[in-house]
Amino acid sequence: MDTPHAIAAFTLAAGLLTVTPGLDTALVLRTTAVEGPRRGMQAAFGIALGCLVWGTAASVGLGALLAASRFAYDVLRVAGALYILWLGGRMLVAAFRKTAVAEAEAPAPRGAGSWFWRGFLTNLLNPKIGVFYVTFLPLFVPVGANVAAFSLLLTAIHVAEGTAWFWLLTTALKPLADWIRNGRVTRVLDGITGGVLLAFGVGLFLERR
Repeated sequence: MDTPHAIAAFTLAAGLLTVTPGLDTALVLRTTAVEGPRRGMQAAFGIALGCLVWGTAASVGLGALLAASRFAYDVLRVAGALYILWLGGRMLVAAFRKTAVAEAEAPAPRGAGSWFWRGFLTNLLNPKIGVFYVTFLPLFVPVGANVAAFSLLLTAIHVAEGTAWFWLLTTALKPLADWIRNGRVTRVLDGITGGVLLAFGVGLFLERR
């Protein structure tokens, strides 16, 4: 596979993976719906930075260490699972309260960049992202190409696709903002997203390699 075909194939494959609903999508949708598109994009930028860090690590070989070392993987796995369980638990607590005030019940502390760090840590503490890059990127590196440089290029494409997708999602939710911020709808969204996070966290915690 030559360079143009490799880039085209990766762009398509990564794009399909990007639009597949998952933990990142749930986090951005909930943040946008409850706290507005600005904070939703803050979470998206944090997720993008987490992907960029993992992709860079995989490109220079650090990700291979994570894939090969059971101890390193397990340490990161447990830390990530505990963080995600905490975040999901906070959302469920907010969902089951009798009164809902979005700012008071939001699981993130107040502050302009709070959701940026939530998105970043959610990705950074998930070792599956690192293993994904280690196993996925080499499939699209052409023979004779500089592996590190080309892997960084593919990472940048994936990050750009993810950011664009989240921008489309946050933009699409703008017309529904007033309805979504109704207290009952907010609690439902917190409950669904909290449940998704808890399920992912439990699965990550119990995972065995």
